[in-house]
Amino acid sequence: MSTDSAEGRSGVRYQPDEKPAPALALGVGLQLAVLNIAAIMLIPMVVMRAAGMREDYLAWAVLASVTVCGLTTMLQAVRAGRFGAGHVLVMGTSGAFIPASIMALTAGGPALLATLAVIAAFVPLLLSWRLSFFQRVLTPAVSGIVIMLIPVTVLPFVSGLLATGADGGTPPGAPLSFLVTLLLIGTLALRGTGALRLWAPVVGVVVGTAIAAFHGLYDPELVSEAAWIGLPRPTPPGFNLDFGPAFWTLLPSFLLVAVIAAIRTMSSAVAIQRVSWRRASRAIDFRAVQGAVAVDGVGNLLAGCAGTVPGSATTTSVPLTQLTGVAARGVGLWAGAAFLAFALLPKAFAVVLAIPDPVFAGYLAVLLAMLFAIGLKIVLQGGLDYREGIVVGIAFLTGVACQYGLILPEQVSAFAGGLLANGMNAGGFTAILLTLFLRLTEPRRARIETAFDPSALPRIREFLGTFAAKAGLSAGTAERLDAAAEEALLSLTRPGASTDDPPRRRLALTAFRDKGEVALELVVAPRDENLQDRLALLSGEAEETSAGSEVSLRLLRHLASSVRHQQYHDTDIVTVRVGV
Repeated sequence: MSTDSAEGRSGVRYQPDEKPAPALALGVGLQLAVLNIAAIMLIPMVVMRAAGMREDYLAWAVLASVTVCGLTTMLQAVRAGRFGAGHVLVMGTSGAFIPASIMALTAGGPALLATLAVIAAFVPLLLSWRLSFFQRVLTPAVSGIVIMLIPVTVLPFVSGLLATGADGGTPPGAPLSFLVTLLLIGTLALRGTGALRLWAPVVGVVVGTAIAAFHGLYDPELVSEAAWIGLPRPTPPGFNLDFGPAFWTLLPSFLLVAVIAAIRTMSSAVAIQRVSWRRASRAIDFRAVQGAVAVDGVGNLLAGCAGTVPGSATTTSVPLTQLTGVAARGVGLWAGAAFLAFALLPKAFAVVLAIPDPVFAGYLAVLLAMLFAIGLKIVLQGGLDYREGIVVGIAFLTGVACQYGLILPEQVSAFAGGLLANGMNAGGFTAILLTLFLRLTEPRRARIETAFDPSALPRIREFLGTFAAKAGLSAGTAERLDAAAEEALLSLTRPGASTDDPPRRRLALTAFRDKGEVALELVVAPRDENLQDRLALLSGEAEETSAGSEVSLRLLRHLASSVRHQQYHDTDIVTVRVGV
């Protein structure tokens, strides 16, 4: 028997609004901090090393990242006004910002990175106000392509991390430590299970560093000279307000990645809610999702002011919450406090800062492979039809070609100050333009919103009649369309619902022609929610279901060429296709 019933989850010991014993909350919070601290530190270190930054600035950037992640993790837990999810949601540095951050540091130093990060911070703040803002353009194909092009853009910097010898060559021991780090992390990620898989990056970096130390590549003096406890010495870089060619070239990359990072935060906020409450049928709290995305903006604003790599929410807390059953907000507070405490331990920082560049190169290579796989998974979610496949193929090849100067290199580098010489820009813009072309040339969609109630049926029929007339449908097709819509509505009527109560759910009905068929999309959701925001949030999250009236579903399949019913807690989506 499943432990998750329709009524509740037996594994949840403490919900977000409950208070466990302080020792228990502290213990789980420390586990979360330990699981995330390595990634939080390693990503800004990889960026600073690849960009050739000084050691003192590298140390500040790592310290700032840990501090920002600590503050925003605590803000996620407390939910202050419109900010925060009110759940255990750990904030971390984002690998998606690696290429744009490296190029910003290379082109204009920390001040340019700070300026771009601060401007990009307003993207998640805007998205938190209207989640569906970019839904029509930023499809899974567009988001996935941008992430898949991150490795293409960053790969040249991996070889730079290996060439750290005095003469610019590869020092002895560098290839071995690089390969051991790469193979060990990759093997544990592929074959490891449970905790071993979670700790794969740490294990690989530790073993690779030991091999590098054997060949004299580790600097123990950096560790021995560091104090055990000390206050940070802030060295913010200020801002570059020249707004020169480098700024305008890199701005689109930062904005694109900021949108994608915000979307991933939305997914994390949904995922943590799914495992945090005993009642499995509890509706998703959209204000909590908006609050989580708003904290994304706050974190990126702080990261920009400090001159370090922006971040986003992680999903690390989801499996740990499932494992421990402790979803109380106190866990998030303790995890954030642990990050802040770690920032006061210079010797612990020095141990990590002394890790040699070839080891970082091995870690970065695995990270890039994982990012490519994540991008591919996003592209394929919900299926990849012929048109989207062409968009993905053209956009990806365009990004690779422009990044490595394979097509008209002189013209590409001269256009708009080298805007398209960046593979992420070129591929991302290509995907967006092709997607816009598909949207503008597809048949116009008709849409109506109404209460989900039998009294709305006459209005729905009038809407369908008007659509059939404008679409030039035959009388027989119009009748089948009307009957299919009625049966679809009946299939969505939940058992036990009273017709005497005021309607508590709202219906959005969309009708459009597609590939020789007429498609009807019915979305039924709580009355007080914005249906477009709800669709944007649940994109890719719904699950196939047989819920509803089985008799109506069988009748519906006789009337339609295809029927698809998806359900996510209190939201139903039925897509019906009728042959013309």
